[in-house]
Amino acid sequence: MKNLLKFLATLTLLLTTAALVTATDKVEGPDSCKYCGMDRTRFSHSRMLVTYQDGSSTGTCSLHCMAVELANNIDKMPTSIKVGDFTTQKLIDAETAHWVIGGDRMGVMTSRAKWAFASKADAEAFIKAHKGTLGSFDDAIKAAYEDMYNDTRMIRERRKMMKMKHDGHH
Repeated sequence: MKNLLKFLATLTLLLTTAALVTATDKVEGPDSCKYCGMDRTRFSHSRMLVTYQDGSSTGTCSLHCMAVELANNIDKMPTSIKVGDFTTQKLIDAETAHWVIGGDRMGVMTSRAKWAFASKADAEAFIKAHKGTLGSFDDAIKAAYEDMYNDTRMIRERRKMMKMKHDGHH
């Protein structure tokens, strides 16, 4: 009986802790991506945040949407570009991150994934498990711009099909 009470007390504590952690794991604002509306907490492993010299900032769900942001604001000078670490979901410096480009995991807003890692060992372990190529931020953003046309076309097609399904057209 004593062991059952200890077990139930431990279980209650674990469940309460898990609920608190889940409730507070919301990422920094904004809640949704400026370009596609996706929830940045749900995509905490790929989200990005740019801060400009004038003090303004923009949060996106992915490198794809950040590439759109940077192209649209060519005259604004970024002072920092952060990205969610794929492993920990914590924001890290995008320019010093170890990027994995490609592989067998579907990317966010792109068919060719681009994932950032604070640790080179984590990036290499990901490549071993899921393929892909190790690269720099410059490599990753160049790939995002190269993929932009096909990715935008893919997103439009998906949204068109979802709308048709929602409207009852098969």
